[in-house]
Amino acid sequence: MGSVGHVTPQRMKFSRPLPLRSGAQLSDYELVYETYGQLNADKSNAVLVCHALNASHHVAGSYAGQERSEGWWDNLIGPGKPLDTERFFVIGINNPGSCFGSTGPMHINPATGRVYGADFPVVTVHDWVDAQARVLDELGITQLAAVLGGSLGGMQALDWSLRYPDRMRHCIAIATAPSLSAQNIAFNEVARRAIITDPDFHGGHFYEHGVVPKRGLRVARMIGHITYLSDDVMEQKFGRQMRAAELGYSTQDIEFQIESYLRHQGDKFSEYFDANTYLLITRALDYFDPAREHGGDLSRTFAAARCKFLLASFTTDWRFSPARSREIVKALLDNKRDVSYAEIDAPHGHDAFLLEDPRYHGVLRAYFERIAKEFAA
Repeated sequence: MGSVGHVTPQRMKFSRPLPLRSGAQLSDYELVYETYGQLNADKSNAVLVCHALNASHHVAGSYAGQERSEGWWDNLIGPGKPLDTERFFVIGINNPGSCFGSTGPMHINPATGRVYGADFPVVTVHDWVDAQARVLDELGITQLAAVLGGSLGGMQALDWSLRYPDRMRHCIAIATAPSLSAQNIAFNEVARRAIITDPDFHGGHFYEHGVVPKRGLRVARMIGHITYLSDDVMEQKFGRQMRAAELGYSTQDIEFQIESYLRHQGDKFSEYFDANTYLLITRALDYFDPAREHGGDLSRTFAAARCKFLLASFTTDWRFSPARSREIVKALLDNKRDVSYAEIDAPHGHDAFLLEDPRYHGVLRAYFERIAKEFAA
């Protein structure tokens, strides 16, 4: 198994406005994307990978001259890997509103000539899926072999099956849910309030003041990181380990190793992630609820789906628990859809979908081999 090697992001510019679910529209925008592997003659081997909250289009490979620049799903995608780029043409697209190249709050609003900041329109999972479809239109891909995503990316994969049912043959949704629970919305709101109440936030127009609300971003990331890990993993990695041999009897200094780890994660995040993007993406998570248009009936919702499905969850993922995946599985079975489901006993919590667990990767490898046989026949 190998890497796809050095990769180069590409850009597409769109002048035709993108209508948004909020009633607003996005004009004169750009989307950044990367591709890996070769598109076959009849364009039947394309797989779209949808990214989660703090990820991007950079799914696999690395950037020349940059250390530690591997794509966020590099352990899954590449020659000989479960999603084999010697068989599949893989596409990663950075969603609008992101801070990794596609048009977002850090860019110039063509209507005002000023940085969007807090004026960037609210975006939803539906809007991202529509934007991705436009990229595929430009690439001449009318039907995808599969749409794959984990967490928020899994929500996008599910939405693809509902909004563009004839444009995909398989939906692979990992560690995801048909909607956020009240507890999940609560975590997102606490994280947003940490950012909004940072004195350097300036109502979302902090760019004009030459500052970044790093304190709020640090706290937001610390809150999020706690929810991505299981209690077992935190206990195994840190337990009650102390920073020093003796107690410092301080309410403000770092005493436990877990505190040090969370602060380190918060510091890193505050250096590269945009505060307005964090607000936009967590709100998109909150809003995702395709069953809402069907009176909350998930079975009626998935009546629109036509593709085959693979869902996978992890036993220790308490943020997107297996029970939420089973809700989707039941709704699909109610509609007599072709669905496979794997519930993997992994200790890593929600982050398990990003890790190289042999059982998890075995499930995906077997499923992609099944898909490959369809276009190789």
